Amino acid sequence: MGNAPVYLFTGPEVGERNDAILQLRVAARKRSGSLDEHTFYASETKFPQIMNLLLSESLFSSARFVVFHGAELLKKKEDLDLLASWIESASHSQTVLVLVSDEVSCDKKLEALIPKANKQIFWEMFENRKEQWLMNYFKKNGFTLSSDALELILDMVENNTEALKTECSRFFLCFQPGYHVTGEDVEQILAHNREESPFTLFDALGAANRPATQRLDTSLGILQKLRLSKDSSGIQLLAGLTYCFRRLQAWHLLLRGNPSPSETDYRASGFVSKKSRSQYQNAGRLWNLSQTSQILALLARSDMEIRTGGTSLEETILQTVLYSIVMKNGEPMECYQEIPF
Repeated sequence: MGNAPVYLFTGPEVGERNDAILQLRVAARKRSGSLDEHTFYASETKFPQIMNLLLSESLFSSARFVVFHGAELLKKKEDLDLLASWIESASHSQTVLVLVSDEVSCDKKLEALIPKANKQIFWEMFENRKEQWLMNYFKKNGFTLSSDALELILDMVENNTEALKTECSRFFLCFQPGYHVTGEDVEQILAHNREESPFTLFDALGAANRPATQRLDTSLGILQKLRLSKDSSGIQLLAGLTYCFRRLQAWHLLLRGNPSPSETDYRASGFVSKKSRSQYQNAGRLWNLSQTSQILALLARSDMEIRTGGTSLEETILQTVLYSIVMKNGEPMECYQEIPF
């Protein structure tokens, strides 16, 4: 199994993880000359379909490169048996399978199938490393960065290099090389033109310092912006929220056995930056472990409702989800609860 062309890349540092996948892709293309490339998501494609693709011959190239997101969901015995069988037969194949997860670990039986050399966890950066990375990124593109601009960017942008690259590329379009970016520029470019995502939606839902009715109103406004954007899939939105609430679940489990975690404990659970710790500390004040599990069950039910009912009721389902999370802590709508004003 040591030569099996299968990889498991986990962890929240999306930028470095994507760079590693790109390196594998370039190497595969160089070896085979041509490459049939595919990307799949566990929320959209069943794993046996991936296996069927890997076992079939390509009409257009001599090799395939398949990336499968959501590897933490691979737990069924039949799926793992299919993967084990393919790995056994693919030791000399030019086809490559990359299993990807935002979680730091997956099912132990899945991890046991992957050669040790082909497994890697991409941790969030420490604060000091992230600061240096950002300064170097601006310098490489011909810009300098003030200390207040640096602090604002790190406070506003999701903690991974992929998100930082995407957001900071705006400065390179707005200013000429040699420009010194200030805090005022960051406020103008990022704060006033900030794109919404499931992660900013989670921030709004979990703003513990605001009344429930305000959190709901802000969250519904973000939902409306997301629905008007190009990437308005209700399934993807629910998947993003599910990821955030799974992280909140991990936060509660971390603190349940140890009220004062060490730096190592935080890092091992995937909470490296001060921003992420503050974010989940605030959310943890609103929803305890039991309520977080209840919300995850609500998100799973809502995902199934959209898949089986089609898009006609999608808007209503998504609005109901936000209401249930904020006002009822994930309880079904039929459970009565007085709304605080």
